[in-house]
Amino acid sequence: MRTLSGIQPSGSLHIGNYFGMMNSMIKRQNDDELFCFIVNLHALTTVTDGRSLARNTLEAALDFLALGLDPEKSCFWVQGDVAEHAELTWVLHNYTPMGLLERSHSYKDKIANNLTPNHGLFAYPVLMAADILLYQADQVPVGRDQKQHLEIARDIAGAFNYVYGPTFTLPEPAIDDSLAVIPGVDGRKMSKSYNNAIDIFTPYEELKKRVMSIVTDAKGVNEPKDPDSCNLFAIYRLFVGDEVRTELKDRYLTPGLKYSEVKKELVEIIWNYFAPYREKREKLATRPDDVRDVLKAGAAKARRCAEPTINDVRRKVGLIY
Repeated sequence: MRTLSGIQPSGSLHIGNYFGMMNSMIKRQNDDELFCFIVNLHALTTVTDGRSLARNTLEAALDFLALGLDPEKSCFWVQGDVAEHAELTWVLHNYTPMGLLERSHSYKDKIANNLTPNHGLFAYPVLMAADILLYQADQVPVGRDQKQHLEIARDIAGAFNYVYGPTFTLPEPAIDDSLAVIPGVDGRKMSKSYNNAIDIFTPYEELKKRVMSIVTDAKGVNEPKDPDSCNLFAIYRLFVGDEVRTELKDRYLTPGLKYSEVKKELVEIIWNYFAPYREKREKLATRPDDVRDVLKAGAAKARRCAEPTINDVRRKVGLIY
């Protein structure tokens, strides 16, 4: 099974990234043929500071490696280091109906949240399709909000296959419904662009500040509370097993629970959860050239895997003469 997914280096990676994609990908590296990459070309749709993008790209690589991604067991690279992504994107533009992109929920949501519309943002799903189809991925772990983008990729692949015959594998989504949408401190989807995220490797005081700002309802100490509608519970449950989760749910349903006490517990739980990874990351950060070498080797491996597909596409559309 060939599994592929990528993550944007548009800012520091947060626990929504970790539980929504990173942890799932790291777990798959022992069983699947894993392709994991940092999508810096996608980040250009929102990041206009070149130094920040370069720094965040390396930081994202540090995060992945510290959290357990093994470049020997996977293909790990930076999207922009493999030019075939951009080439295939241009080819696929010519098989993508405008109406398909105009119906994109993600584009509409981003514009509604005051992101400046541009062609890159509008055509984002075509680049995502190229990322997936270039490597003939069988499945793509995505959040529920990204499922439509995968459906668009399948539609584009189908249109190309109809014209030129079997070329691209039609990828399937791999969605964990329990992790499909991870809330931020304000209850909306956790996102750097909403400024509601809890970063994975944030300093302790900033972690405390963020967790203590998680929005809860106004129920008093002596009232039972609803865990199923509580942002705090939704984040807490990510870090604990079934037994602790059940105990916390019982505490919610029993009068006497103070949200402030649960938040204090959560600060320590998050800090301790990432402690061993934090130590590894600090060591890796002292050897940035080694990390760059890992990414270069990954790009070479990715290019070798992409070569049969891109050559097939070039031949079929007439770019090889």
